[in-house]
Amino acid sequence: MAIPLSNRRRWQFAFGVAFLACIYVLLTGKEFAASVFASRAELPKLQRAVFLSPGNADYRHRLGRYFAFVGGDSQAAIGSLRAAVDLNPHDARYWFDLAAAYQVTGDSSGQRAALERALQAEPTAPDVAWEAANFFLIDGDIDRALREFHVVIENDNSLVGAALGACWRVRPDTDALLRDVVPARTDSLISFLTLLTAKQETEGAIKTWDRLTQLHEKFPNQHLFEFVRYLIGVRRPDAAMSAWEQSADVLGLSAYLPTEDNLVVNGDFSLDILNGGFDWTYVNRTGVRPLLDPSDFREGHRSLSLTFLGPGINDAGIQQLIPVHGATTYNFATYYKSLDFEGAGGPQIVLRDAYTGAPLYASDPLKDADFWKEVHSKVTTPDSTTLILLAIERFPAGSPIRGKLWLDDFELAPESSPDNPPGKSKDNP
Repeated sequence: MAIPLSNRRRWQFAFGVAFLACIYVLLTGKEFAASVFASRAELPKLQRAVFLSPGNADYRHRLGRYFAFVGGDSQAAIGSLRAAVDLNPHDARYWFDLAAAYQVTGDSSGQRAALERALQAEPTAPDVAWEAANFFLIDGDIDRALREFHVVIENDNSLVGAALGACWRVRPDTDALLRDVVPARTDSLISFLTLLTAKQETEGAIKTWDRLTQLHEKFPNQHLFEFVRYLIGVRRPDAAMSAWEQSADVLGLSAYLPTEDNLVVNGDFSLDILNGGFDWTYVNRTGVRPLLDPSDFREGHRSLSLTFLGPGINDAGIQQLIPVHGATTYNFATYYKSLDFEGAGGPQIVLRDAYTGAPLYASDPLKDADFWKEVHSKVTTPDSTTLILLAIERFPAGSPIRGKLWLDDFELAPESSPDNPPGKSKDNP
């Protein structure tokens, strides 16, 4: 049932509604005006915004930044920023800028306290952690700095290199940094590995690689190839092969491991060539066209064919590095076919000490064989040899050559290998 209102009550009701509407318009208009003023990086406008909305922490923060970075009035900046953090203590940016203002005035205790509050507000913010870490470094608190650099590395890929570099400068200790700073993640460990190899910290790099492989997480093969190349470059083929073996399962490279009966990886070319690590590697040579040839092979399902097009070369561009022991006799064998060779001499299979370049074995020229023909020999390494290079070279070097060569079934094994020594022909055991 409707209750009729008297005229007086209607006017009172209308007046109340109008009054509330005016109050609402006034308040919203005031806030709108404050937001307009705050959007202008000018001191009078920012001060007007704070006057119109004194409880807005953001406007106080903007005014404080103006005093700090434009006006050059550190004390005024501190006053405004203190008001901002009082109104909203949960925004790390406010504490961060307050710490910067304290730094300008030389108030290290105030700076530390503000940074501590910034870290409490946003403990995983990398920009806050970065600033805090650098402050702690200057203040001599190395352990606290490293903890904050750990936060940086975990949360901002763009700062990982700089953070790791800073950590290494103050604590060049691989074990400590792996324990306290470097997250147990592939990307972080690979970045640390890159730092260590650049600084020729080989033992630390090996420890980092061990930690990386213990994660059992896949990563791009190229990182393995680069690490193997580094270890070979610093004359640690033993560690390079260990890294190769450690990573084989994780990276799906188990088929590329040498065996006791054959140290040559992918000797029958049944696998794709990785062009890295301890598989075959190659560079393009003008005048040589390589191909994995499925149309002609001795066993398996393809061979390596090399077509020589005429220009003089020193080698065919394909090779393999093989770790060995010094003062050890090995049986070496392979098979080849050739067709239509022209030019003096011919291509030859060569084994060299990878570090000195000294020849350990060179075959006769690989020509005049229209059937699969065996090449085999015993090769004894000098005491100092730890790595040999298997390559196809041109003799005489640099002279023109034309023709086609097929290669298949490379084998190298210690003479004491119990099963089918590779120096013995498969066809004539």
